[in-house]
Amino acid sequence: MKTVQVDAGSKSYPVFIGDNTVTQLNGFIQTHLPECTKVLIITDETVAALHLQALQREITGFPVVSHIVPAGEHAKTFDVFYSCQSFALEEKLDRKSLIIALGGGAVGDLAGFVASSYMRGIPFIQVPTTILAHDSAVGGKVAINHPLGKNMIGAFYQPEAVFYETGFLRTLPALELRSGFGEVIKHALISDARFYETLLNGIDELEKVPEKTWEVLLEKGILVKSKIVAKDEKEANVRAFLNFGHTLGHAIEAEMGYGNMSHGEAVVIGMLFALRLSKKKLQLDFSINNLEAWLQSLGYETKVPAHLKVEALIDRMKQDKKSVSGTIHFVLLDAIGNPVIVKMDEKELMEELHIFKGE
Repeated sequence: MKTVQVDAGSKSYPVFIGDNTVTQLNGFIQTHLPECTKVLIITDETVAALHLQALQREITGFPVVSHIVPAGEHAKTFDVFYSCQSFALEEKLDRKSLIIALGGGAVGDLAGFVASSYMRGIPFIQVPTTILAHDSAVGGKVAINHPLGKNMIGAFYQPEAVFYETGFLRTLPALELRSGFGEVIKHALISDARFYETLLNGIDELEKVPEKTWEVLLEKGILVKSKIVAKDEKEANVRAFLNFGHTLGHAIEAEMGYGNMSHGEAVVIGMLFALRLSKKKLQLDFSINNLEAWLQSLGYETKVPAHLKVEALIDRMKQDKKSVSGTIHFVLLDAIGNPVIVKMDEKELMEELHIFKGE
């Protein structure tokens, strides 16, 4: 089992990564939250069928209840958020109670936001079940979606710990592997050319990546994120670099309808567009063709869906959290491992998007 210590401004906490990690969960609760009065597990329909009972068996000495929500981005709505709060009140959770987020990024975002706002904040622990959640479970960004924007209602609220059970990855379908691996690629591009080259030359079929290899890659990705979070917990400056590919990616997700394209696959398209802008505006020395061919061989779509309108995507990007007074800001690279934030002229952005779409 590997351990990464995340030193956020408001809290320091461990991320445990490896097989049988969840067997350490109960001992952690007894040691770090000995006054815990009740444990609420929030999970989704898919994960509940696979892993809920196993996790419940690991927790002894505390009353345990569970609340099951819809899978994917459908969990991150006001109605589901409200249902979680209602369940917590009905079960009489108090300020010493604990919420455990068992699932992918959407469940982690939802459960963390529930924890941050229930009685003005109670402890929570992340137990990720997807590769994508190696990004979302670390750093304390918790939120739900609004029809006008992804993750627009939320908070910065750090967990007590993250238990990354790599054994859960064995049940992931190809779609989830691609979604999560998109964020691994992002961490490589914004941090280290050697990390990127390792991925490009070493991964040719996601379904055949050994669990031990995932453990190494996930640790690398988490280390990249933890270093940035340590410098900037609440996205005042450098934490925005973690949004590489997300400005267009989030716009695509919103226009497709949340859940109709996976987060990581939308971000991959967003990264390809950001790399195109980086070459044009910052003279980035990088082969986009090699990256695009590799992504396609792994099963990714690499183009903006044809039916999406450029004007609608730009309207979505104006609502991005990095935008200021409607001015769109993009995370670009002037070298692999060296991200910068660049203001984009709307007219130029529209022209570049039309070219990127092949229109």
